[in-house]
Amino acid sequence: MRVVSLVPSLTEAVAVSVPGAVVGATDWCTHPADLAVTRVGGTKNPRTDRIVALAPDLVIANEEENREPDLTALRAAGIEVLVTEVRDVPQAFRELARVLQACGARARPRWLDEAEGAWAAVAPFEPRRTAVVPIWRRPWMVLGRDTFAGDVLARLGVDHLHATHEDRYPKIPLQELREAVPDLVVLPDEPYRFTADDGPEAFPALPCALVSGRHLTWYGPSLAEAPRVLAEALRAAGR
Repeated sequence: MRVVSLVPSLTEAVAVSVPGAVVGATDWCTHPADLAVTRVGGTKNPRTDRIVALAPDLVIANEEENREPDLTALRAAGIEVLVTEVRDVPQAFRELARVLQACGARARPRWLDEAEGAWAAVAPFEPRRTAVVPIWRRPWMVLGRDTFAGDVLARLGVDHLHATHEDRYPKIPLQELREAVPDLVVLPDEPYRFTADDGPEAFPALPCALVSGRHLTWYGPSLAEAPRVLAEALRAAGR
């Protein structure tokens, strides 16, 4: 089985579960750290000619991360494309099992069972907390409705204030974010790389939690430790 993955978290999931299957991945596929495969560009601008040249049996994509014109071009070249949809944690587990089976996994990997167990055992914060969750600045964009990351936070006891917004990633003026006065501002290090010096200064009166974007937004092996890692970061910021 020869697989090209256009989704960083799925790249990691397949690479650790079906060694040798991944032959191509995006420039953003950073895990496993020792992944040595052909790079095919970004998630939004993959080199379809390079993918075709790899002669994959399967290309793995995601309806949110990848563009339909690129997937259509791959299908037109005779390549099978598996498109995932992940909007919450249970759906992530179902899609991971489907992807791994399609990629030739002979058995269910241990990390997947560990991840499901970790999320089944989550004890959400009491009392629950409110948050705004920027994912970009210039302009400021936040988590909106129907997102995987939003469901991750909700299961930990953190309700983000734009969960019912009509857009999935709305642009919200900074002043409006400040005036919402959430319990927390959650700042992940991807897709925008918020850091201690880039992000918290915009919310001087609010507690800010710098969190791992991989643990907040990726659905793969990182799901096994995500509840603990995220809860620690959120708890520390709320003290």
